Amino acid sequence: MELAPDDVEWVTCDSPVNIALIKYWGKRDEKLILPLNSSVSVTLNQEEVWEQSMKNARLQSVISQIKRLCRKRKIDGDQPNEKLQWKLHICSENNFPTAAGLASSAAGYACLVYALSKLYGVEGDISKIARLGSGSACRSIHGGFVIWNKGDAEDGEDSSTEQIAPETHWPELRVLILVVSDQTKHTASTVGMQTSVETSDLLHQRLQGVPKRIERIKKAILRKDFHSFAEITMKDSNQLHAVCLDTYPPISYLTDTSHHIMQLVHAINQDNSSNMVAYSFDAGPNAFLFMQEKDVPTVLDILHYFYPNSDPHFIRGIHVPGKHDTHVDYTAFSDIKVIPRALKFIIHTKPGPGPSVQESDNGLLTKDGLPK
Repeated sequence: MELAPDDVEWVTCDSPVNIALIKYWGKRDEKLILPLNSSVSVTLNQEEVWEQSMKNARLQSVISQIKRLCRKRKIDGDQPNEKLQWKLHICSENNFPTAAGLASSAAGYACLVYALSKLYGVEGDISKIARLGSGSACRSIHGGFVIWNKGDAEDGEDSSTEQIAPETHWPELRVLILVVSDQTKHTASTVGMQTSVETSDLLHQRLQGVPKRIERIKKAILRKDFHSFAEITMKDSNQLHAVCLDTYPPISYLTDTSHHIMQLVHAINQDNSSNMVAYSFDAGPNAFLFMQEKDVPTVLDILHYFYPNSDPHFIRGIHVPGKHDTHVDYTAFSDIKVIPRALKFIIHTKPGPGPSVQESDNGLLTKDGLPK
């Protein structure tokens, strides 16, 4: 994302997506984007930015809050009001499907807030401002493993994020993002959450168990206990989608292919006699598969077998050698069907850092402030 005030200063940033391990679903305050429960996520080493109309209310809220902080301080001897009078040119580029359950809004607002903070010289905790754009955007401000504490204050001041562990803590952890669909989801997350809050009894039962689940996954992360990490992650994903089905009218983000992936993951783990792979689905049909680096070749071979695709760019992201000797015994998967081209593509990534400033040569705007 690039910001260019008229002939004054340029800022180009990129920002990662994050995937929730313990999901946030439902708000206690729609305007301040305050969640009903705390959540835990991992920031991925995959840049993404986003597009929105400048008339969007949340976008305007984010810009006004950054400017409010700018007014409170002097920037390198300049008059604070000088930068506040600038006209902004904002250009974004998205390398993930938007509104398809792949955390696009989280990455986009995190990128925007980070770029604005650099442009206006705003320091301190900017995650609370990112939250005003998209709730989970506050988690993308940090790298590695992150907790978003729900807070209890009416003004949301204690609803904040903190890093559980940096991206370097668990270097063996890998993620395969299985893109089932790049179409816009039929029920937006904001609408789905509000409907669940109003109609789902299961949601309110879920809230009682989240704090204990968060403590368990924090321990698993800090101990690098993949078996426990996988079980907690999958159970929380399942519970989120059970809540969606308990909502009235029911919301179904998962497709037949999503359920097929879940079946396949459990078959892999059963054959391995331990959790080798974990799945997680946000509000969409696309799967995030977690595993350890040593198991990536085996899992990719299995995915190639059950979801054959001849596209030379089918596997993207971190390179995996083309030839591996995995010796998968497919007789253990006899009940699972092969579905050609069920996946559009797969992205191989890992935990990564938060937003960063890019070199000006990588900018998206011309010298006239227009998109290239």
